[in-house]
Amino acid sequence: MIIKFTSRLGNLLMLALAAFWLIPLLWMTVTAFRPRHAALSGLFSLDFTLNNFATVWSAAPFATYYLNTILIVVCVFAVQMLTASMAAFAFARVTFAGSSIVFLLFLVQIMIPADVLIFPNYNVLKQLSLLDTKLGIMLPFLASAFGIFLLRQVFKTIPAELEEAALIEGCSQWQVLWKIYFPLARPTYVAFALVSISYQWNNFLWPLIITNSVENRPLTVGLSIFAQSFEIGVQWTEVSAATLLVITPLLLIFLVFQRQFIESFMHSGIK
Repeated sequence: MIIKFTSRLGNLLMLALAAFWLIPLLWMTVTAFRPRHAALSGLFSLDFTLNNFATVWSAAPFATYYLNTILIVVCVFAVQMLTASMAAFAFARVTFAGSSIVFLLFLVQIMIPADVLIFPNYNVLKQLSLLDTKLGIMLPFLASAFGIFLLRQVFKTIPAELEEAALIEGCSQWQVLWKIYFPLARPTYVAFALVSISYQWNNFLWPLIITNSVENRPLTVGLSIFAQSFEIGVQWTEVSAATLLVITPLLLIFLVFQRQFIESFMHSGIK
């Protein structure tokens, strides 16, 4: 009885926390679809409009911001998947001197906040003449220590007999990686994709520091500039509509793949 009561109490607490977290999201969503006079009146009414989104779309180059963000997210994840897969395969299956020490150095990178490296990364990009470029935004994130760790944990659970059988059949190491390890670790790749995409989609400080032109700004920086512009001021309906435009793709992706995201971490042994 005590265990059941504790379990129910925990479930109720989680539901209460989830409802508390949803309050700002619901308020922003409702405000984005309401006329300005109705949104600021404090009284609920059935007046809803799409004019806020039209105003936002015409007031700032959000189409350019979207294209920049999608390009950055896709390119970073594609390179991360390649580099993380090769490194994870090497740490899981290839025997070489000092592998444990090298892997430990990779794990140390997880504990270093990205903000600590902003100054040295900025100096490197300045020397390479990559400031205010999309490549400059992507370059510090093309390798992921977390992705290497996550994939290594999964690769070590794959039976070595499958690799041996493939090698006997004449497969190369590349073919073993892409025909055996990659398909069997697909749920983990989905989880890693969600982590990588959400991080790059929400990345704000680094792009803000190194970008100065509209042609290279992602959505987060564009939204910040839009919300602080003189024309918008405290017009919360337009700001809410712009925020909803930015976060909706990420929310939809997570809702579609949330089961694979949770299951992959359970299978890899990460709590």
